[in-house]
Amino acid sequence: MKNSDTRKRGVLSLIATLAVSGCGTAQAGGIDGTDSEEFVRIINVEVSRIETEKFVEEIRLTAAAVANQDVMVSAEESGVIREIFVDKGAQVESGVPLAKIDDRILTAQVEQARAVAELAGQTWERRKRLWEEDRIGSEITYLEARFGAEQSMAALRGLEERLARTTIRAPFSGVWDERHVEIGSMVVPGQSVGRLIDLDPVRVVAGVPERYVPDVWVGAEATLAFDVFAGERFTAPIHYVGSTVNPRNRTFPIEVMVPNPSRRIKPEMVANMAVTRQEVEEAIVVPQDVLVRVEDGYVVFVIAERSEGTVAEVRSIILGPTRRNLVVVESGLAPGEELIVVGQKSVADGDRVNIVGGRQ
Repeated sequence: MKNSDTRKRGVLSLIATLAVSGCGTAQAGGIDGTDSEEFVRIINVEVSRIETEKFVEEIRLTAAAVANQDVMVSAEESGVIREIFVDKGAQVESGVPLAKIDDRILTAQVEQARAVAELAGQTWERRKRLWEEDRIGSEITYLEARFGAEQSMAALRGLEERLARTTIRAPFSGVWDERHVEIGSMVVPGQSVGRLIDLDPVRVVAGVPERYVPDVWVGAEATLAFDVFAGERFTAPIHYVGSTVNPRNRTFPIEVMVPNPSRRIKPEMVANMAVTRQEVEEAIVVPQDVLVRVEDGYVVFVIAERSEGTVAEVRSIILGPTRRNLVVVESGLAPGEELIVVGQKSVADGDRVNIVGGRQ
């Protein structure tokens, strides 16, 4: 019986202790709620002062280099190659002999034709004097002698031209890039003997989307950058603008001529081309990274001073032309304002901010 009373007194003591502890906790929470201060969020940001500048909008294209002239030089007479004057890779001038075809048969034919032409010429001179001065002979004999002399001379000139063509010459100045024959090779008219390339200047061609037809014309400035020449840029006016649009890709061709005296630019090298589309004077230009996308367009945040301190102020903007990572702001910003460029994704209109960089 005594043990049972002892257990009852222990349980009642534990319940009383828990009840007192619960009341103490509730009382402490109420005190904290009454004495606590309101939390104010301050966000660190970096800013940039807005200034106007000249902005050039560009059309970005992928282009490829093409030789100014690139031909397969062909034989114009039949025969065996007897001499080769130029090794491949050599720079040659227009008219320089490249190879020689055996000309012994044609040389003999030319000598024979020259003798015939000389005889016909002398016969014509004598017939002419007899007929025109002494009226000796007949008119038909006179005419036959005249046309015989002319025919002989024409045959001689034709053979002399064929003889000259046995020497294969460079049709223009360039690089003798390939050679397709060796001494002893048999060639016929039209057969290629080598490849001649003119690389100075070099043409750079690109296809422009048809929506830019009003913005591209002969003389417009283009800038080129080849990946293999890191950091180097070439500037030249557009030399040619195509008159038709390719129905397969809806582009029209343009060409730029680039000086290439050292022949560093080689055919089929790829280049990034930028064509000036328009220029905007006194433009407000900002990086596209500072823009914040919203339902009805884009906004940015600027610094404003209010009674509560320095805050972020939202601005709705209208965008203009772009170039790489830059965009023109046509309305919504003014020169001299401070634009938030770091931390703009973390602020809302009216948020307190602390400027940690960019202010001058």
